[in-house]
Amino acid sequence: MADRTVADRRELERALRKELRGEVDFSPGARALTTMDASNYRRVPEGVVAPLDAADVAAALAVCRGHGVPVVPRGAGTSIAGQATGAGVVLDFTRHMRSVVSVDPAARTAVVQPGAVLDRLRDEAGRHGLTFGPDPSTHSRCTLGGMIGNNSCGSHSVAWGTTADNVHELSVVTYGGEALRLGKGWGPPGSTPGAAAAPEGLRELVAGQLALLRTGFPGGLPRRISGYALDALLPENGTDLARAFCGSEGTLAVLTEATVRLVESPPARALALLGYPDESAAAEAAAGLLPYRPLTVEGMADDLVPDAVGEGLPRGGAWLFVETGGATAAEARARAEEIVRGADTLDATVVTDPAGQRALWRVREDASGAATRIPAGSGAPPGNADGAPARAEGSGGEAWPGWEDCAVPPARLGAYLRDFRALLAEHGLRGTPYGHFGDGCIHVRIDFDLLSGEGVRRFRVFSEDVAALVVAHGGSLSGEHGDGLARAELLPRMYGDELVALFARFKDLWDPAGGLNPGVLARPARLDENLRFAVLPKRPVDVAFGYPHDGGDFTAAVRRCVGVAKCRVEGPSSGPEVMCPSYRATGEERHSTRGRARLLHEMLAGEVVTGGWRSREVHEALDLCLSCKGCRSDCPVGVDMATYKAEFLHHRYAGRLRPAAHYTMGWLPRWLRAAAPFAGLLNAASRVRPLASLAKRLGGIAPEREIPRLATRTFTSWWRRDGTPGSPLVLWPDTFTEHLSPSVGRAAVRVLEAAGLGVRLPPGRVCCGLTYVSTGQPDRARAVMRRTLDVMEPVLDRGDPVVVLEPSCAATLRTDLPELLADDPRARRLADSVRTFAAALEEYAPDWCPPRLGRPVAGQTHCHQHAVLGDTAERRLRERAGLTGELSGGCCGLAGNFGFERGHYEVSVACAEDRLLPSVRSATAETVLLADGFSCRTQLDQLAGRRGRHLAEVLAEALAEDLAAGPVKASGKGPAEGAVGEAREGRDGGGTGPAGGA
Repeated sequence: MADRTVADRRELERALRKELRGEVDFSPGARALTTMDASNYRRVPEGVVAPLDAADVAAALAVCRGHGVPVVPRGAGTSIAGQATGAGVVLDFTRHMRSVVSVDPAARTAVVQPGAVLDRLRDEAGRHGLTFGPDPSTHSRCTLGGMIGNNSCGSHSVAWGTTADNVHELSVVTYGGEALRLGKGWGPPGSTPGAAAAPEGLRELVAGQLALLRTGFPGGLPRRISGYALDALLPENGTDLARAFCGSEGTLAVLTEATVRLVESPPARALALLGYPDESAAAEAAAGLLPYRPLTVEGMADDLVPDAVGEGLPRGGAWLFVETGGATAAEARARAEEIVRGADTLDATVVTDPAGQRALWRVREDASGAATRIPAGSGAPPGNADGAPARAEGSGGEAWPGWEDCAVPPARLGAYLRDFRALLAEHGLRGTPYGHFGDGCIHVRIDFDLLSGEGVRRFRVFSEDVAALVVAHGGSLSGEHGDGLARAELLPRMYGDELVALFARFKDLWDPAGGLNPGVLARPARLDENLRFAVLPKRPVDVAFGYPHDGGDFTAAVRRCVGVAKCRVEGPSSGPEVMCPSYRATGEERHSTRGRARLLHEMLAGEVVTGGWRSREVHEALDLCLSCKGCRSDCPVGVDMATYKAEFLHHRYAGRLRPAAHYTMGWLPRWLRAAAPFAGLLNAASRVRPLASLAKRLGGIAPEREIPRLATRTFTSWWRRDGTPGSPLVLWPDTFTEHLSPSVGRAAVRVLEAAGLGVRLPPGRVCCGLTYVSTGQPDRARAVMRRTLDVMEPVLDRGDPVVVLEPSCAATLRTDLPELLADDPRARRLADSVRTFAAALEEYAPDWCPPRLGRPVAGQTHCHQHAVLGDTAERRLRERAGLTGELSGGCCGLAGNFGFERGHYEVSVACAEDRLLPSVRSATAETVLLADGFSCRTQLDQLAGRRGRHLAEVLAEALAEDLAAGPVKASGKGPAEGAVGEAREGRDGGGTGPAGGA
């Protein structure tokens, strides 16, 4: 199929739009978003189609067939071998064909569309005590169609098998337009079109090759995923066409509906964590645990989880995660304890608490992303060549899939791992194996140098050698993710030329025109072609930010995104995670962290997305990034889209007029200082509707927003004293505490003094620079930060801790300050001195007893607190104060200037509706609404009409009530003066406004 011209592409697009009711998008942005999956590979499509139903699929195939254009079916794009990429037209099933059509609990089956997310099926089945057995680590976003295409497995395959083991019937449409219903058996001879069970000639092909099919496939492999499963068509195997279709990677036909089998989900589960001296010991022990019939036997070593104690793991250098089930918690625990007694371990523990189990499973599930960064000091890296960027100093190296999931018979796993480690060393490579030890399947990311010609040659030689090693151990080149572009070329080493030639004949019966996913499985592309790094700049680009974890290289920072798509989890989110609020609000790939990283990748490549830093596609995607920093902590590889957005805005507007919001809210610290003497007058003017409307229009503020009220008395004017003599703490008067919410600062002073901690302010005006950073003005941010460091230098020389009340301000000082001023050692010293309010109390007044409130809480942990600072100290302080319950995760949606900017209001509200507003609506009258971040308080006030409070305000009020009722109950090591004064004082005109803290 020849390369298309621009005119050909436009004609194809017109034809598709004419025939389809679903979406047709041939824009550069849509094409850029689908050039890659979670693999090392990149192929540029002509366009993207989101079919509405099976009729749309058939119509799209007919149009593409008429134009001689290939088609690639795509789900969540989490494939690791490249099979979800392709030239031609990509069929995106995640937009419309994503329903769980029905669940039949009596038959234990479900009918699903190809774009249905696995966790949605598990939720529906779970209402009947059932589940879908296969559960890859991407279960929160992977689709059933993709699982069927890859024959996915997951951690529970030792109990419930692969996807192929759990498929009953499939409805598919071939590239030639034939609709087939695949199940067991060939179907009646002479079937009418649309009711056939198999392509014409397939029965004869199998009948003529029985001997080869019976002898050509290795046995004893629970995870044989490579190649086509032609042995499923043998009569003794039930002539199972649906099973043979599984793992075909979109090369035979396009799935439109599937009937899958469900299994009983144990009501209770326990997790036995078994510690072993090393990886080989754990691998050799895994097979011996299978007779206990566990649900999982997963393994990993300490080079993937170096802080094992911090993760709650028992002693050891490697661990097995062995899950058991039962009708009751006691039964599940008893089975886990039986395994512990029967296992020869170094150390072991059993976890029955569901929250504890989820936390430990997250360690395992995030490994596919975390393994892409090899810890520093884990071996000598190979040298760079051909101008490839160097690795970041002290941060280890990048690691990539490619030999991600080979499998061997479980009894051979220990020996295979020793040989595999030796092969890595022979080639000067490093990797961190982990995975499904009970099935003999190992995942590993390897620090291939895929940026230079020599590195790619090394990648190819290693691939050939490891294929030979796997075959020598009786294994499969793929044990879970399929062959794709990464391994299909090497299938003859596993199956021999004769069986691989039969694979090609099998493909031709289904797809004689070769229109479905060419280059995959049959007649494969070379494994060192189509690598996604080849198009990137060979030298680092000029940037404003430091990117210390990526060697100062923006291209390396963008490469961090490997496509595992944890950011694509559908809302509402569960747990404390924040990432990615804009994706959950819009459901669009371009508004996910991965989507934005892909667009930046293509911007740097300059092939599909043109215009460089002034690219319209990138700007539109980043415009709805809230800069919540959630990806910095929730993304397994630590993508920092907030910084990438600031970098992009810096370059986009270099020498150009900026949006009005950049001058108003970006320079807000300056304007608030100037406005302070006129606060009362300005507050009155803001309540005059025509004046407010004019101000909002000129300032780039959303018309739906209220203009914030200014404090008529700033925090520092209330202070007006030198502080407590010998005060150990410096309280940071951030811009918003100073001008919009001084009640928070006053409350913090009262509580800290009640705890015996003296407080003083910095010796001059300070500002963290956040508003300049978030609007992409790093040069101004640096100037502000340097002035701040000059003011803070005496504080830094004394080594005094700095208490910061606004989480976003604290996060900026912790991260952006040292990254923007890496050349100034004072920046790191100030970053290290930052403490949150709760952390300061815990560290410097550990014996202080806060007042006991005995009330439930609701509200939200600030997204920057979650992403950068952590909330452990806050949780402990709430517990000591008798504040029960959990704060919600997610992002409030205001996110500093974001929710105030014109054009963002609807997305801002949708983000608030994800977690924050529902948690507040369900709160009782006695519930305390906590929101340490000014963004969250503002959003609550403007959208829910409820007042959220900083934890300091809640504690200060309780102290005042205690003192009014009698002797002070709180104990401390110093004077409690100030704990009561002005306790009932109002907010001094303070109101809500754009959050942050500068």
